[in-house]
Amino acid sequence: MRGRDSETGEFLGASRSQQRREALDVLELAEILTGLANGQLAALPIPEELLPPLQDARRFTSHIAKKRQIAFLAKQMRRQDDEVLDAIRDALDAHSEGSKRQVADMHRAEEWRLRLIEGGDDALAAFVDAHPDSDRQRLRQLVRNVKEEAARNKPPRAFRELFREIRAAFDASGTADHHDVDSDIADDDSSDA
Repeated sequence: MRGRDSETGEFLGASRSQQRREALDVLELAEILTGLANGQLAALPIPEELLPPLQDARRFTSHIAKKRQIAFLAKQMRRQDDEVLDAIRDALDAHSEGSKRQVADMHRAEEWRLRLIEGGDDALAAFVDAHPDSDRQRLRQLVRNVKEEAARNKPPRAFRELFREIRAAFDASGTADHHDVDSDIADDDSSDA
């Protein structure tokens, strides 16, 4: 029983519903932790006493055994201070933001690769304007090789190399291309009219 304060009449402690919500949040966090790769887990501030039940939960393959071990892990996690769990959640959030940024950068590089292949010299000029450190001749040669590979139905070696070259240009400029490729294309189309 949580009882009431005799002076103020307020309830002492959290309600049962609140305690259940908090326990379910910790259970969800435990499930997320068991699904992470070893490298991702190593980057998180997980206390030493949680590592054995976490490794057991990751090791089990039987659905029921895994579910039971995750529940045990969550029980061990609830014994930790709130600061520890908040630090784990913050590290997970920071990692997911970094992953989203990497995926967005890959999509931008893919968009530029397709634009360079289809757009010709205008697209190449736009890319070199956005990334002045890039090698225009190397990019032009790679685009030519990509087209030749496609025509001859060869493996996409130059196609991959073009992607790597674009990513290297992003890295050399210190940031992924933050220009919106679609707006650049729209600008090019409007200048043609």
